[in-house]
Amino acid sequence: MTTPIEAEEAGHARYTYRLRVSSAALAALKSEWDRCRWVWNQCVATSRAAHQAGEECGPARLDKMLTGWRAEHEWLREGASVPQQQIIRDFAASRAKALKDIKARLPMRQRAGMPRFKKKAMAAPTLNYTRRGFRLRGGRLRLAGGIVLTVVWSRELPAEPSSVRVYRDGLGHWYASFVVSAQTRPLPETGRVIGIDWGVQETATTTSDDHDLPHPGHGRTSAARLARYQRRMARRRPKSGQAASKGYRTARRQAVRLHKKVARQRTDTARKWAKKVVRDHDVIAVEDFRPRFLAKTTMARKAADAAIAATKHELIHMARKHGARHPPGASRAHHHGLRTVRSENQARTAAVGTYLHLHRVRSRLPQGQELRPRDARPGWSEPGWCRSRKTRPSAGRPGSVSQESPGLSRRSSQGSQSASGRRHGTPPNGPGNADRSPRSRDENVRTAAGAARARGGTGWTGRRSPRPAPRPRPSARHPWRGRGPVAETPGAGTAPAARAAPA
Repeated sequence: MTTPIEAEEAGHARYTYRLRVSSAALAALKSEWDRCRWVWNQCVATSRAAHQAGEECGPARLDKMLTGWRAEHEWLREGASVPQQQIIRDFAASRAKALKDIKARLPMRQRAGMPRFKKKAMAAPTLNYTRRGFRLRGGRLRLAGGIVLTVVWSRELPAEPSSVRVYRDGLGHWYASFVVSAQTRPLPETGRVIGIDWGVQETATTTSDDHDLPHPGHGRTSAARLARYQRRMARRRPKSGQAASKGYRTARRQAVRLHKKVARQRTDTARKWAKKVVRDHDVIAVEDFRPRFLAKTTMARKAADAAIAATKHELIHMARKHGARHPPGASRAHHHGLRTVRSENQARTAAVGTYLHLHRVRSRLPQGQELRPRDARPGWSEPGWCRSRKTRPSAGRPGSVSQESPGLSRRSSQGSQSASGRRHGTPPNGPGNADRSPRSRDENVRTAAGAARARGGTGWTGRRSPRPAPRPRPSARHPWRGRGPVAETPGAGTAPAARAAPA
C-alpha cells in the first residue's frame, strides 16, 4: 500500500494505522511481549550488577548475553530474535541517557533516571521490528514469528517503510507505526511574512488577525465528565490484593477514552492551524518559547489545556513537510523561513512581541486617537526624541527643558543651560557658561528650583520628587492618628478634634 512520490527527501516521518487483531494474533503478540519484557528485566539486573562491580555494560555485551539466554531457554527461542534485539537497543539508549544526565550534574528532577523493571500489569506492550522482521503483502502486516495483522489503511504510505512499531494504547487498541522517508511537498509562494507570539490567553497571537489561534479549551469542556468518571473510579477502587470489579474497569475505560478524545482534539486543532499558517506565508518568525515554567504558576491548568508545545511542534513539522529551511545564521529560508540562532531568536522575539502588542492596542483605539506615553512631553513623537542623552541636542529640540512646555514646571534659563551644558560634556567655562563661574551640579539645581518657585512654579528640576511619608494609621492605643488636625488641651496633651454633629 505504498505510493511513490518523486520529491525532495526531508528526513523521516511516522505513519500510524489502526490494526484489526484476531484472537490468535492477540495471543501471539502477548507472548512475544512477555519474552521481550523478560529480556528487558534481565538487562536491568545485569546492568545493576555491573554497576556495583564497576564494570561496563553496553549493548554489545548484552547482545552476547542474549545469545546465551536463547540457547538456555527453549521458550525464549520460540519467539523472533528481532524484537528482542531491538528492546536491548532501547535499553541501551535509556541507560546512556541516564548516565549522560548524571555526568552533566543535572538536578534530580531533570534526570531521566536509570531503567527499571517492567511489570506485567503496568507496562504496555511495544514491539519494534526492523526491515528484516516484517513484510507487507496483500494489504496485511506479516511479522517475524508467523504473526499476521490486518491494517486499516486510512491513507497510503508514501514510500517503503524501513521499520515498524506495534503497540497497544490504554483502551486496548493496537496500532502499527511505520517509519518512511519524508517527502517535501512545496506550496506556491505568496510573498507574505508572519510573526507568531505564544501565550496562555490566546495560544498564538500573530501579525495577521486571520491567523490568530484562540484558546480552544478542549480540556475545560470535558472537565465535568472527566471528574464524574474519576469519582466513580474512586468509589469502586479495589482493595489491595483484590481484582478490579467490572464497574471500576468500565469507569476507567471511560476516563481513558475521554483523555484520548481531548488529546486528539488538541492535535487536530493544532494541525489545521499550522496548515493554514504555512500555506499562506513564505517566512514565519516564531517566538522561542518554553512553556515548562508555566506548570508552577497559577496558569498551569489553562496552559496545559492550550498545548503550546504540541502546537509549536505541529507548526515546525508542517513547515518542514512543505519545504521549510532554517540554515544557521540566515534570516530567511528558501520557502518558509525559521530562524534558530539563539541571539537572533531573542531579537526577533522582542521585535515580534512589541509589534503584536502595539498592533493589538492600535486596533482597539477610537477613530482619530493615537498611542501616547504617559506624561509625555511635547515633541515625544519626533524622530530624534528617543536618542541617548549624549547625542541628543541640548537646545532647539521640541520639548527640551529650556523651552516652555505647557503642563510642566519650567526651569530658569540659566539653570537649564548650565545643567544641559554639563550633561552633554560642555566644560563649565564653555560657550554656554562664559560669564558664569564654575559651580557644582547641586548648586545649579538649587538655583533653578529657587528661580522657578519665585515665578510661582512648583520648582520641578527634572529629578524624581521624593515619595511622601506614609500617613500614620489609627490604632487602639492612638485612635486619633491620621484623622486630621488635633486640638491642644492644656495639661492633657493632645486629643482628637471634636467632630461636627450630622445635619
